[in-house]
Amino acid sequence: MRTHVISNGIKFHPMAFVGAKVGAARHVFLLPLGMVLGIFLLFLGLVSQAAEETPLPPNVILILADDLGWRDLGCYGSSFHETPNIDQLAARGMRFTQAYAANPLCSPTRASILTGLYPARIGITAPVCHLSEEVLEKGLEPPRPGQTVRVARSLTRLRPEYVTLAEILSSAGYVTAHFGKWHLGHSGPYEPKDQGFQFDWPHAPQVAGPGGGYLAPWRFIRDPNIQGEPGEHIEDRMAKEAAGFIRQHRHQPFYLNYWCYSVHGPWTAKPELVEYFARKADPRANQRNPVYAAMVKSLDDAVGTLLRAVDEAGITDRTIIVFFSDNGGYAYPPRSQTQPPGYESIPATSNAPLRSGKASIYEGGTRVPCIVVWPGKVPPGSTSDALLSSVDLFPTILEMCGIALPEHPLDGVSQVPALLGKGQPRQIVFCHFPHGGASRDNRIDGFLPSAYIREGDWKLIRFFAAGPNGEDRFELYNLREDIGETQDRSAEEPERVQQLTKKLNTLLQQTEAVIPVFQPATLPTPDPKDPLLGWKPRGCEAEVRDGRLFVRSTSASPFLGYALGQIRGPVQVRLEIRVDQGENGRIEWLPPPDRQPHQQEFRVIPDGFQTVAVQVPWNKPVGILRVYLPAGAKLAEISWIEISTPQGVRRFEFR
Repeated sequence: MRTHVISNGIKFHPMAFVGAKVGAARHVFLLPLGMVLGIFLLFLGLVSQAAEETPLPPNVILILADDLGWRDLGCYGSSFHETPNIDQLAARGMRFTQAYAANPLCSPTRASILTGLYPARIGITAPVCHLSEEVLEKGLEPPRPGQTVRVARSLTRLRPEYVTLAEILSSAGYVTAHFGKWHLGHSGPYEPKDQGFQFDWPHAPQVAGPGGGYLAPWRFIRDPNIQGEPGEHIEDRMAKEAAGFIRQHRHQPFYLNYWCYSVHGPWTAKPELVEYFARKADPRANQRNPVYAAMVKSLDDAVGTLLRAVDEAGITDRTIIVFFSDNGGYAYPPRSQTQPPGYESIPATSNAPLRSGKASIYEGGTRVPCIVVWPGKVPPGSTSDALLSSVDLFPTILEMCGIALPEHPLDGVSQVPALLGKGQPRQIVFCHFPHGGASRDNRIDGFLPSAYIREGDWKLIRFFAAGPNGEDRFELYNLREDIGETQDRSAEEPERVQQLTKKLNTLLQQTEAVIPVFQPATLPTPDPKDPLLGWKPRGCEAEVRDGRLFVRSTSASPFLGYALGQIRGPVQVRLEIRVDQGENGRIEWLPPPDRQPHQQEFRVIPDGFQTVAVQVPWNKPVGILRVYLPAGAKLAEISWIEISTPQGVRRFEFR
C-alpha cells in the first residue's frame, strides 16, 4: 500500500489507523463519522505542530573549484583577481589557511572527498577516469623503454563498493544533486546516479573538462536538450540550474554537489572580462594573466548566484556551505590553442609564496583554499591554521548534519573541533603521488613519483627511485620558517628524516599504496616494420635501399635523431658512412630536462666508406641523440650505426 504525504513532508501509512491490536485478536471500534473526522483532523493538527517544532536537518552545499590556487582569491591575498562573492562566503564562516587536497591532481582528490579515503587506498592516483578502459585493480605500469622508474597504474573508475557521502545523506532523507564536473568514471555503474546522486546536470561524466571551451555552443555536453545561447558561459548556466534546485527543495534537506568546471583549461573566458583584466594587469606582478582572471571572475559569479538563491529561499540559517579546490593552481604558461594571442607566455596564475603548482608534490600542488560556513556554529569571519585534508570533508559534513559515520574505517577525521575552536584534530597530512617524471612535463617543479608527510611544521618528501642508482631521494622543509620550500634541511636533520620516513612508510603500508620501483634503463627495441629502425630524419630525406641508408640533404643542417631518453652515458657512437663531399660532422645530444645541446665533432673525408667512432662524455640521461652529416654534404650512405651504453649495445643494420 502506498504512503501519502499529509503535511510538511510527514508520511503516514493508511493501515496505521485501521485498528488496535489487543492480545492475539484485532478489534475494530465503530464510531460516528463526525467523531472520526474530528479525531483525524485533531491528529493532523498535532502532527503539523510537531513538524513545525522539529527543525529540519541542515542543507549542505559543497562547492569544488577545479585547479584554483591557494592565492587566487581576494580573501587569500590576491589583489588582481576579483572574488567578492567568495570573499563574502569567507566573511560568513571560517577560512582555513592550511588545507590540503589529498593529491596534486583532480580525480584522486574528488574520490577522497566522496569517500573519506586516501587516493592511495582507493587506487585512483591520477586523473584518468575519463578514459574508455576500465582499470579496477592496483598495480604498476608495464615496463617502458627509456624509463628509469615504473610508476603506478591508476584505477580509471571509482569502484561501486565504496560508500559515498551522497549515499549516506540520501539514506538519511536528503535530496541529492550533482552539478558540473564528475571525472570519476562513466559507462556503467560509475556515474553520479550510481553513487548516490538523484539528480545530475549537465550529465557529462565522460569528460575531464569543458572540451571546446566554456562559452556556448558547448561541445562537451552530449545531451541535445541542453543548449545555450551563443556565448553563454557554462558556469552561469550551471549556477542558474543549481539555484533552481535550491528553490525547488527549500522545504526539505538537500545535498548539492556544485563541482565547477572553472578554472581548468581550456583557457577561454568572456571577452569583455578579458579586456577588463588586461587593462588592470600589472606586468610586474606575479598574477597578471587576464584570461585566467576572467575565468576566476566567472567562478565567483556562479558562487554569487548560489548564495543569492540560498538567501532568497530563506534557508541561510540552516545551510552549510563548504568551498574547496581539487588541487593547486596552474602556475605555468597555458598550453592551449584557445589562449588569445599575447598571453601564451604568461603563467595562468602564481601560488607564491608557495613553490610550484598543480601536479607538483611541493606546497603549490596541494595546499588549497578552504572555507566552511556553518550558521550558528562557526564564528563569521574567523580563520583557522588547523591542518585539514580533503579526506576530512566526509566525516566533518556528516557530524555537522548529526549523522553517524559508517562502520568501515575512514582516513578522514572530523574537523568539527577546529570549526568550534576546540582544537586541531589532524596532526599529519599525507599525500601519495606515484606518477610523473621529468620527461613528461619539464616545466613542473616537483612532477615526479613521490610521496610526502607533513607533521606539525615539518614536511618530508620522498622521491621514489630518483637517485643515480635508483635509490630514493629525500627533502625536508620547515614550513613555518620556509613556506616556499627553498631550504632543504634533510642533511642537517638526519634523525628527523628517519622518524618521518618511518611514519610515512607506515601510511604507505596501511593504505596498500603502489610504490614506484627503479627500472634500469634499456635501449628501445626498434620496430621491425620501420625501415629506419627508429631514426628520424630532420632537414633531410632518408630511405633504405640495397642494404644501406641513403640520406639526402634538404637543409643546411641535416641530421638523424634517435631518442635515448633516460639512458645514461657515457655513450660511444660508431657508424660506417660514405659522403659525396664535406669533412666535419658532429654527434649532438640534448639531455633532459632543459634540452640544452652538447656536441662532439667527427671527421670524415669523401673517399669511400669509413668507420667513425665518437665518445659522448656524459654520465647523466642522454635524451635525444643526433648524428649530423658533414657540413656541405649533399648525399650520405650509411651501412650501420652502433650505440654502446652501460646498459648494452644496439647495432642498427639497414636492410
